[in-house]
Amino acid sequence: MQSLAPPTSLSITPAPLSSTSSVKFSARAALSSAPAFLPAPLNKTKPAAPLSPAIAAPAKPLLPASSPRKAPAQDKTKKQLNLFQRAAAAALDAFEEGFVAGVLERPHGLPKTADPAVQIAGNFAPVAERPPVHALPVSGRIPPFINGVYARNGANPCFDPVAGHHLFDGDGMVHALRIRNGAADSYACRFTDTARLQQEKAIGRPVFPKAIGELHGHSGVARLALFYARAACGLVDPTQGTGVANAGLAYFNGRLLAMSEDDLPYHVRVTDSGDLETVGRYDFDGQLGCAMIAHPKLDPVSGDLHALSYDVINKPYLRYFYFRPDGTKSDDVEIPLHQPTMIHDFAITENLVVVPDHQVVFKLQEMLRGGSPVVLDKDKTSRFGVLPKYARSSSEMVWVDVPDCFCFHLWNAWEQDDEVVVIGSCMTPADSIFNDSEDRLESVLTEIRLNTRTGQSTRRPILPPSKQVNLEVGMVNRNMLGRKTRYAYLAVAEPWPKVSGFAKVDLETGDLTKFEYGDGRFGGEPCFVPMDPAYATPRGEDDGYVLAFVHDERAGTSELLVVNAADMRLEATVQLPSRVPFGFHGTFITDKELQAQA
Repeated sequence: MQSLAPPTSLSITPAPLSSTSSVKFSARAALSSAPAFLPAPLNKTKPAAPLSPAIAAPAKPLLPASSPRKAPAQDKTKKQLNLFQRAAAAALDAFEEGFVAGVLERPHGLPKTADPAVQIAGNFAPVAERPPVHALPVSGRIPPFINGVYARNGANPCFDPVAGHHLFDGDGMVHALRIRNGAADSYACRFTDTARLQQEKAIGRPVFPKAIGELHGHSGVARLALFYARAACGLVDPTQGTGVANAGLAYFNGRLLAMSEDDLPYHVRVTDSGDLETVGRYDFDGQLGCAMIAHPKLDPVSGDLHALSYDVINKPYLRYFYFRPDGTKSDDVEIPLHQPTMIHDFAITENLVVVPDHQVVFKLQEMLRGGSPVVLDKDKTSRFGVLPKYARSSSEMVWVDVPDCFCFHLWNAWEQDDEVVVIGSCMTPADSIFNDSEDRLESVLTEIRLNTRTGQSTRRPILPPSKQVNLEVGMVNRNMLGRKTRYAYLAVAEPWPKVSGFAKVDLETGDLTKFEYGDGRFGGEPCFVPMDPAYATPRGEDDGYVLAFVHDERAGTSELLVVNAADMRLEATVQLPSRVPFGFHGTFITDKELQAQA
């Protein structure tokens, strides 16, 4: 294999922009989802039952009341509790406060991965909903071909946590900035009105278990039993869905889908005014009866949407399926696994699907021993499965071992001779985002080669140790997904878990160009918007612009940056009307796609 030359590192720091189109720069040599789970019976799709809100002293919401808006279609009519339900609600509330909170939780300190004071501090803290604010101030020039909406998802808890809380546990909120003809037309942010959130709003406090922050140890068992008891008494209805829809966003077949792998997707609609409305939990017209992971892959050539679903209780633990451009679903391909595995992401090539089976697994029995159900299985060998996209059976899958490898995200993959080349960020310690660790977390951009003929694998870091930085959430040119790409745009997660800038990485040469946000300024996932061929013929793979939300900790303000992806120079800054918390994944929806919304 040909080795790569040492990378060249270039840092570009934007200078303040004036209100005109001129831009000044100083160059110097040198730069959501979230995974969650609940036992499978709670995730089965069933007809929605009427909601019976429990009677309890309302907890103060974490956020101020939002502005009035039309209730989503899925809201259920409240009904009064009968005498039995009132008594059950009071008894279960007393059990929660007296035993679960008072005996199992309060005497014991929380780990950092479940401590709300750590997980939702600073700009990780939630914000209230905001209706559309129009005519936002712009410095510099927004390229005229960028017409549409940049939407970004994130975890935004509506209520104060009652126990442990992990960053991935928050309620889903979508932030949407609409751009038209070089102007920042509007900004809005809204909760995705999941069935879970609707029920907790009706009750006045959180009652659904927090998948990562609460479901560990004996108190996790108790909270899970408490939830099942409330469901049995009709105080909550898990058949309507238990997910938070806080991680991924994808636009497919006329619908913006908000996703987390613990539930079905939710259909969110962008209105003409730039507002966001939750249409409802979306099962693809009755075709999808299981949860779907937050990172489905849209093939830019076929238009098919490829997806996985994993289960932590019942076999098959993993399924693969796809949706054709008209929304019709393929049959499931059941993939046999020895144990339920954390599979947050996967990859596609022109003809194949690449599925990781890593060492981070679910062992619910660990809760009975006082531990976390999400654990690193050191006795397991990580591997990747390679399956034809249109396979009818998992018998066509080839497994290739890749020892000691855990990629939370995969950025792209392509076929090359007898090998499949996979680009991902390998994270160590593998379970450190779920469990406390004394070791420094590293996320190393890595090339993994899978030889499907010999069953052998090789891997190497794309950057040498001297240039290593944590590279996480990001993307390649979506028009080339599944095909060989030269560039990836990835967040520089330094100091972890904050993002101090983003990097353009040349995957062939190892060259690295960083765009730094500046002192006290941090952001999130960079979103690459490729040049629209209807506007101009793309001059290359990197012909496009990177959009990123950035927060200034000292000023307390947030803005959107528009950066030329070819030369990594700042083109424009949009001042936002309110703080945008750090979040997870986003997408750009073109004006043409918006006009075709269902």
